[in-house]
Amino acid sequence: MRALEPYRIWLRYDDGVDGELDLSYLAGDGVFAAWEDHSFFSDVRLGSHGSIVWGHDLDLCGDALYLKLTGMTSEEAFPEMWETAGA
Repeated sequence: MRALEPYRIWLRYDDGVDGELDLSYLAGDGVFAAWEDHSFFSDVRLGSHGSIVWGHDLDLCGDALYLKLTGMTSEEAFPEMWETAGA
């Protein structure tokens, strides 16, 4: 994972899926105003349970970003979760 400019990140998942995501639609809104400091945005890292983290209080769900990157639904991406839920 690495930060790209402006407000883009590159991710690679364990299953080999990788690519860039444009997060500019979040920038400047509420807690995401912190991204206006480019050094803060560049300090992206992997958090616990696969979250994408900036600082101590700002994170995005890694699974949600996976869905956005692949264009899959949660049922397509995580069928085992849905099979268990339906049982």
